[in-house]
Amino acid sequence: MKVENGPKDNSSGLMGAPPRSFSRPPNSISTFFLGALWLLSTMVNITQACPKSCHCADRNGAVVQCTSRNLENIPSNLPQNTVVLLLSSNRIRHVPKEAFVDLHRLRELDLSHNLIESLEVGAFQGNSEGLRTLDLSNNHLSSLPKETFSKLHARVRLSNNPWHCECSLQEILRELRLDPETVNEVSCYTSVQEEYVGQPVIQVLDSGINFCNFHQKTTDVAMFVAMFCWFSMVTAYIIYYIRHNQEDAKRHMEYLKSLPSSSHISKDFDAASSVF
Repeated sequence: MKVENGPKDNSSGLMGAPPRSFSRPPNSISTFFLGALWLLSTMVNITQACPKSCHCADRNGAVVQCTSRNLENIPSNLPQNTVVLLLSSNRIRHVPKEAFVDLHRLRELDLSHNLIESLEVGAFQGNSEGLRTLDLSNNHLSSLPKETFSKLHARVRLSNNPWHCECSLQEILRELRLDPETVNEVSCYTSVQEEYVGQPVIQVLDSGINFCNFHQKTTDVAMFVAMFCWFSMVTAYIIYYIRHNQEDAKRHMEYLKSLPSSSHISKDFDAASSVF
């Protein structure tokens, strides 16, 4: 009986609730498969959203590598979870307004070694708080509107651009966090004062030079020249008016002198009366 009861007990154990030791492997396997499916779906999403001319990888967000692809414009179909965007060594000339507005997680943006000549105000709108590194070095930038980098907290590289040193550039640099390793490579390619051409902008400003004062002086000179021209025109008009009136008055006097006087007229009238 004990021998028979043994198999019955084993069969009842198999038919009943599974022991605790058998409940863990299925949960672990399901967790593994769920994680694998999530990772696979994330990689598929990144691949689908990645521009054709770029390479994308997932590193706690999308790292989009578009370096040396002869791009003339910034790709429009960038992954929204992009954290690093590398666009260096292309042929981009212009950065439009809200160019990266959908990239709320963007931390690093490299636009170096392009042909960029202009940045629209609001080009970095939507990224000003989160962006940490912005590289605009080795481009064709000479001047920018003051509001271009409004509220931007990123460390910025502006080296090796043909900057024109004047008041607006001074005001822009005053608001920016320049990269300390390349700050001395931000030089005056042209300047309101020729003596500062070729010198690092920061060194010029640190020496006490204020380009905005030169701008004010230039404005004052322009206003003085304009006022002088206006005064000269008014004076010339007055002189012309007086001379013209003098000539008219002279002609009028000569005309009056040419008229016969009243005494001659009365004498002629008396002579005519005596005849009759």
